[in-house]
Amino acid sequence: MPQNRFYNAFDTQEWGMARKTDYRTPFQIDRDRIIHAHAFRKLQSKTQVFLSGEYDFYRTRLTHSMEVAQIGRSICTWLLSRGDPLADDFYIDSDLVEASCLAHDMGHPPFGHSGERTLQELMKRRGGFEGNAQTLHLLCETIYQNESGVKGMQPTRALLDGVLKYKKLYTEFGTPPLHHFIYDGQAPVREWVFGGTKIPGSLMRGEALNDFKSVECQIMDWADDAAYSLNDIVDGVRAGFLTVERVERWAAGEKIGAAEQGHIDMLFEAIRHDRLENTFSQKIGAFIKGCRLKERENFMAEKSNRYKYDLVIDEAARSEADFFKKMANDIIFESPQLEQLEHKARVVIMALFNAIWENYAERNERVIHILPGNVSRLIAAEKTQDGKARRICDYLSGQTDGMIVRTYRRLFDPEFGSFRDLG
Repeated sequence: MPQNRFYNAFDTQEWGMARKTDYRTPFQIDRDRIIHAHAFRKLQSKTQVFLSGEYDFYRTRLTHSMEVAQIGRSICTWLLSRGDPLADDFYIDSDLVEASCLAHDMGHPPFGHSGERTLQELMKRRGGFEGNAQTLHLLCETIYQNESGVKGMQPTRALLDGVLKYKKLYTEFGTPPLHHFIYDGQAPVREWVFGGTKIPGSLMRGEALNDFKSVECQIMDWADDAAYSLNDIVDGVRAGFLTVERVERWAAGEKIGAAEQGHIDMLFEAIRHDRLENTFSQKIGAFIKGCRLKERENFMAEKSNRYKYDLVIDEAARSEADFFKKMANDIIFESPQLEQLEHKARVVIMALFNAIWENYAERNERVIHILPGNVSRLIAAEKTQDGKARRICDYLSGQTDGMIVRTYRRLFDPEFGSFRDLG
């Protein structure tokens, strides 16, 4: 295939130290570094909807990320097949989109959204916690961190921008937000992503800057929506949370139009004839084909084709995804079983954070080293309390569901653990 004119040197420039070049494209290197990272492998044991490891067939953060990557690549193929403005030498790179999709959830903590809400509460006065901001933190600072000074993975500008769903800083909001922000310390990354170009004042109002995304980020975002709006429904049915009776009771309290009733009828038909996977796989195909490109004008369009185009989603596909997301949220996520997980996440993470904080940030006498040596040294090296809190947050968010429960039991269950466990 001819060289791709869609990207330029601005897009492929690397954050931090320059990388060695080889037979791969810069975006293939991005993807490969993510796949081989420890933080990526941990996603296999992090909650997507249901507790990781509870049943083998439920999706985890890893299998969800793989599905998002497949949808993202397919969107790239579909858009190229439509022709103008794309061509064989001018196209959205599917390796870049795949890398963005694989990386998009790496910053999420154990226990899914329950864990994220708990860390948000703990970090509210110390810079906040946000899963997307934590992903950016991993890629730039901690993904390959070691004591020799190596830190992030030297990602390309296009990859960083591809995962940057939100661009507004924590303190740029009037009151501390619960989500949809990046950390104040990531201002230099945002400035570098934009190439030092001043952000127009109009984008600083409300959520405008958060809505300002590169085309690859828009593809990743829609692939994510497509995957979890449909796949959460499939997992919910298989887990016994979504039944015909429960959906009927839920629908009785909702404003259901003809389109929504059609979605419900389709779901019931798939349940009754055991055709869930087949039916919802076809829906994903329709969501992919519901994409097209539209030219746009903005302050970054002259620097990169990544900002010259918007991804336009068919309104029917967008509405259907929103409908199934609401159904899953109301019936599954607000169920007593998932609320119990929320409580468990809060108890475990709160207790661990407070124990670590007491030992490493407040203790005046000898510190009790309850963490692995490299983590203890990182916390000790921080000069401010906010810095120490961020290191503790990094450690806890990097745990898997199983790891954090075992750590909790070692510290608080007198009959659990051995000398060999800490390392």
